[in-house]
Amino acid sequence: MKFKIEEKVFNTLDNLCIAFVVAKNIDNRENDKYVMDLLDNNLSKAQKELENIKIKEYSEILCYRNAFEKLSINPNKFLSSIEAILTRVSKGKGFPHINKIVDLVNALSIKYRLPMGSHDIDSMNDDFCVRYSVKGDKFLPFGETEIELLEDNELVYTCGNDIRTRRWIWRQSEYGKIVETTTNIIFPIDGFVGVNDKKVIEARDELESILKELFNCTTIKGFLSKENNESEEF
Repeated sequence: MKFKIEEKVFNTLDNLCIAFVVAKNIDNRENDKYVMDLLDNNLSKAQKELENIKIKEYSEILCYRNAFEKLSINPNKFLSSIEAILTRVSKGKGFPHINKIVDLVNALSIKYRLPMGSHDIDSMNDDFCVRYSVKGDKFLPFGETEIELLEDNELVYTCGNDIRTRRWIWRQSEYGKIVETTTNIIFPIDGFVGVNDKKVIEARDELESILKELFNCTTIKGFLSKENNESEEF
């Protein structure tokens, strides 16, 4: 299995980059105080920093809003995952503890102000791709039971015809969601070369370090961009 970005994506998002970690044999069954504290502390710090800030005008968010506009996605109607997270944080709504992996991804996403995903590898039977949709691709929204069928030309995360995230980094699917029994996961972190790629790499490296230390797992890390749009097998 490989992680790929379709070449024509770069016609619209020329400087798109995605760092990633693949982690295998994770033990996600019990809560971990370190991860819970990390989420709570990052939430508290971010809430103070973002108080009285209009998130849609926040410098860390503008690159994603601009990308949505280039993709013909209305950024006011469909918030990127990181804008939705920071909007929630700025309003003091907090986050529930779900499981170790989800808590860790949320904690680091908040710290670095980056969209970070997590997808169950064992649910995949094809390469993991960022590409434009084709008519008939199917999406099962998180927490719902009715499948949506897509039309052509929507940027998505996908495995075969199963859409893992709609509208690029808007909403993840029930397909591949992370639960306590999930053991093999790929974590993508989206950014832009020349804008926030250094932070993307820092977030990836911290994620990998914590995964190795706390989750007793093996890891592979990588970085995709226009110059290298396909990973090695994992």
